[in-house]
Amino acid sequence: MEEIWTQIESWMGANIPKGLEILQSGASDAEISELEDFLSIQFPDDIKSSYRLHNGQSISDFGLVDGREFLSLERVKEEWQVWKGLLESGTFQTEDGRDQGCQPALGICNVWWSPKWIPLTYDGSGNHDCLDLNPTSEGTVGQIIAMWRDDPERKIVAPSFRAWLKGYAEALESGHFIFSEDYNGIVNVDNL
Repeated sequence: MEEIWTQIESWMGANIPKGLEILQSGASDAEISELEDFLSIQFPDDIKSSYRLHNGQSISDFGLVDGREFLSLERVKEEWQVWKGLLESGTFQTEDGRDQGCQPALGICNVWWSPKWIPLTYDGSGNHDCLDLNPTSEGTVGQIIAMWRDDPERKIVAPSFRAWLKGYAEALESGHFIFSEDYNGIVNVDNL
């Protein structure tokens, strides 16, 4: 994880120095364990290693990861609670009480939202990259999935957090992402 974050930090230092100020210092093991207990989950080691280095970002209106906020542990908890509240209120149920389901890629459970989908990013409109700790037998525990609030499609973005973050670091270095003043963040050049 240190090597991957060094790549990201080097790119940010060369391209948007204020981005380095937005990265928070690492979380403690106690803070990580507290969130795990609250969510009734166990984070994979790669997530823990990353959060020990950087506990997300400090300013929520800056798009650090492809135009999206990289959530701190506190923000992970807040966003998860929003979705948990919607689940408990029956928002995702059909008239007969079943989950309305989604259009999942192979390896993702066919539910609108699962409490084992832990948000890692947030775009300000209810959309997330999530850590999937409840895949089907064709999936991998710890895969990263895209979960948009009003789109039933659920796709696998990366097989693990490490692969997801490494792919992002490599995309930064190869010029697939740039800093945009208009979007106040780092965005994919294909989306401009």
